[in-house]
Amino acid sequence: MKNERAHSLLEQLGGLDTNLFNKDFLLTWKQSGADLQAVMLAAEALEELWRANIAPRVFAGGLAVSNFRDKSTRTRFSFASASSLLGLSAQDLDESKSQVSHGETVRETANMISFLTEVIGIRDDLFIHEGHEYMAEVSTSVDEGYREGVLPQRPAVINLQCDQDHPTQSLADLMHLQKTFGSLEALRGKKIAMTWGYSPSYGKPLSVAQGIINLMTRFGMEVVLAHPEGYDVIPELEQIAGNHAKESGGSFAKVHSMEEAFTGADIVYPKSWAPYQIMERRTSLLRAGKSKELEDLEKECLANNAKYKNWECTEKLMKLTKGGEALYMHPLPADITDVNCTAGEVAASVFERYRLRTYNEAEHKLYVIAAMIMLTRFEHPAAVLKNVLDTAAPHRMG
Repeated sequence: MKNERAHSLLEQLGGLDTNLFNKDFLLTWKQSGADLQAVMLAAEALEELWRANIAPRVFAGGLAVSNFRDKSTRTRFSFASASSLLGLSAQDLDESKSQVSHGETVRETANMISFLTEVIGIRDDLFIHEGHEYMAEVSTSVDEGYREGVLPQRPAVINLQCDQDHPTQSLADLMHLQKTFGSLEALRGKKIAMTWGYSPSYGKPLSVAQGIINLMTRFGMEVVLAHPEGYDVIPELEQIAGNHAKESGGSFAKVHSMEEAFTGADIVYPKSWAPYQIMERRTSLLRAGKSKELEDLEKECLANNAKYKNWECTEKLMKLTKGGEALYMHPLPADITDVNCTAGEVAASVFERYRLRTYNEAEHKLYVIAAMIMLTRFEHPAAVLKNVLDTAAPHRMG
């Protein structure tokens, strides 16, 4: 049997009872364990097909619409790549060039972009308590359009990062860990240090840290969240992570020492974020158009950040990890000391040693997004991909 690995993955996928068809993928902690496992299996199967020069073009047309309300490189191109991989045409919604700039409502925009659309990917992470809510409003709007016969199909809404979660990133990270350690089961008992890192900028979203602590605790890992005093994430999401750890047999702890978090860690994930309370103040000032107060807040935050320049992933800290060889992870771009900033999250020598592996980490995202599209758009995705595998049409001729 050709490509036995792909056949095995699809057989496992077909045996899962998931709840993603005609639904959205917004927050990992709202998805069942079977849903998460299905994403992992489908993502790996799609990667196997692509590397075997088999084209998984399961759509004969249609749009994949992206709406990036914040800057992006990896996720933007991963979404476009995933869409192309499956046979969809990627179309980016630039709100400044649409009628949104003239006051068009969310529910109207959501329907107007959806007539031939299979999936809508949204990044909205700038404003705390607003990003996820915006995605939920888009979801409700297309629900109504489909229910009332305006839309011929109900497009899926996929979270490409919001104020709470970054599911395409955390699941790509999980795929990276699975490949690194051999299996998801092998992650049980592994210690991952999700730590704050110094950055010469402020206002970075909390969603990567929140996504990691809430996903990895579901797989029996020993998750440690480390940050300076006052750099808290959303408290409710810490509680969810703690509940996940109890259910999976893993653990969740919070410390205020980078050294403590790194000690004995199998994986380290130093990443800057703005304190939850600061993001609340920032959102309020931005919405009120108080530019002077925003400038003052930025100065205050940068001065406070500067107190913690020692929160840097250095060679000395890496020696505290398990065998001195923990896996370094980052969603990129990293603040690299003496490379793109004078002081940052990670020492240049550490980053360079793991640089290509962080590129591998990033590559998984396109397959994760493609898997989410497959699982939300097809009732029997394993059968659809099995047909692709049996047909084996090449994506590259010659």
